[in-house]
Amino acid sequence: MTQGASNAGLRLDDVNAMDEAGFVRALGGVFEHSPWVAQRAYAQRPFASVAALHAAMVAVMNEASQPEQLALLRAHPELTGKASVSVDLTADSRREQRGAGLDRCTLQQFADLSERNARYRTRFGFPFIIAVKGLDVDAILQALASRVDRAPDAEKAEALRQVARIGRLRLEALLDGS
Repeated sequence: MTQGASNAGLRLDDVNAMDEAGFVRALGGVFEHSPWVAQRAYAQRPFASVAALHAAMVAVMNEASQPEQLALLRAHPELTGKASVSVDLTADSRREQRGAGLDRCTLQQFADLSERNARYRTRFGFPFIIAVKGLDVDAILQALASRVDRAPDAEKAEALRQVARIGRLRLEALLDGS
C-alpha cells in the first residue's frame, strides 16, 4: 500500500477526480494498514475540504463493526522506541515516531515503554495509540500511564479519537495547500 509521504503535494481536486483504485492507493495509508476506510469514504466524493474528507473517513471508522474497529486499532504499531526500525512500520509511522524522539529513548525510557505497553496491550487487546506530533518520550510515557487504568470502553473510544487525529495530520501532510 502506498503511504502518504510518497503522495505529498496532492491537491483535493486531484483526489476528488480519482477513480476508486487511485483514491484508495493515494489515501489507503491514512488510517494505518486499513485501506477499507478510504474505500468506503470514496462514495462520498467530491469533498469540499480536507476537513470534509477527514470527517467522511472518521465516520466510516466510527460506523465500522466492532471487529473492524478492533482490527484497525491492532494495525497500529507499538511505541517502543525500537519500532522505528521495524519492517512492519509504515513510512508515516516511522517518521511520526522519530519526530517524537522514540528512536532516541534512554535505556530507562525504553524499559518503561516496553513494560507499560505490555501492560496496556494485555488489558485492552490492542497497542497504545497516541498522535505523537508535538510530544516527546516523557509526555508519551505520562499519557500511557494515565490511560492504562481506564475502563475498556472509554479507552477504546480514546484510541479511536487518537486514530482520527493521526488521520487528520496525515491528510493535512498529503494535501498540503488544499
